[in-house]
Amino acid sequence: MKYPVNEVFETIQGEGTYTGVPALFVRLQGCPVGCSWCDTKQTWDVLPENKVTAEQVIQVDGTIGRWADHNGHTLLQAFQDKGFTAKHIVLTGGEPCLYDLTELTNDFVEAGYQIQIETSGTFEVKCHPDVWVTVSPKINMKGGYKVLDQALNRANEIKHPIATERHIEELDELLQYIDISAKTICLQPISQKARATDLAMKVCIARNWRLSIQTHKYLNID
Repeated sequence: MKYPVNEVFETIQGEGTYTGVPALFVRLQGCPVGCSWCDTKQTWDVLPENKVTAEQVIQVDGTIGRWADHNGHTLLQAFQDKGFTAKHIVLTGGEPCLYDLTELTNDFVEAGYQIQIETSGTFEVKCHPDVWVTVSPKINMKGGYKVLDQALNRANEIKHPIATERHIEELDELLQYIDISAKTICLQPISQKARATDLAMKVCIARNWRLSIQTHKYLNID
């Protein structure tokens, strides 16, 4: 199976459970969710006129909405060709769960990589059972998609961006019928605003949850 890839690059994971871990980011093209604060809007549309060759999305500027077809084998070869050394792969987007990721994640796991998916939770998660799934639930977005119980139940980590008490209430409503006893719950202040950070810290301490800071933004890296 081929997947539309917007960009591939090696960096440090900046948020959530794997903060600080060297990572290969594989960003897939396509997302209908419509988050107003999205910082990768160039990935929303898979336009035929923006299709490029496979080599043109490896370690390049992904802010352009171009994309190329790749599968697990061509991506693994690209990692080798570029001399990438990270062993943690992050599948992100866009919305990666628009696609059945089973074949892709199987290839990566068989090659010895640790895999993480970052998803909005609005599409069914289909992947290898050993994959770490991070759901950052996108509630009441422009696209009109609901956060799925299947995605929340499959999640290993639920990482929720917050700015106000209402965002905490929305998360509570989502999780009321979900068993979170074995899940990592992270609160992530939106845009590093002081008020949001103070609220996130307060709730994390009260509930023994984890604070997720977007450290890549402070480090000025991708």
